[in-house]
Amino acid sequence: MAHDHVSNTKRIWFVFGLLSVITTVEVILGIIKPASLEFNHFLSLNLLNWIFYILTLVKAYYIVWAFMHMEGEKSALRWSVVLPVVFLVLYLLFILLTEGHYVYGVFKNSTIKWNF
Repeated sequence: MAHDHVSNTKRIWFVFGLLSVITTVEVILGIIKPASLEFNHFLSLNLLNWIFYILTLVKAYYIVWAFMHMEGEKSALRWSVVLPVVFLVLYLLFILLTEGHYVYGVFKNSTIKWNF
């Protein structure tokens, strides 16, 4: 029993260390903002933002996998947690793009201008 506790503690410390390193990298990149990443674009978004998105997804994966104990669950339960989140994100992205295009059209063709 004590051996299981030790391996569980090692796993928690590993995930804690990994999340700390990723967060530190994000903070350093946010402070420094390298010009090579900030001014180069891929799919209409600068590379620095892509790095932030990817690192955030990696952190979210490890939080769900380790601290919500999803690694020991059956595949069906894992998919029942992941699929609704994927559909929610895609739906919110669709709403954001649709409404953003509408708002852009309203402000582009009217006398009202952006004040911020």
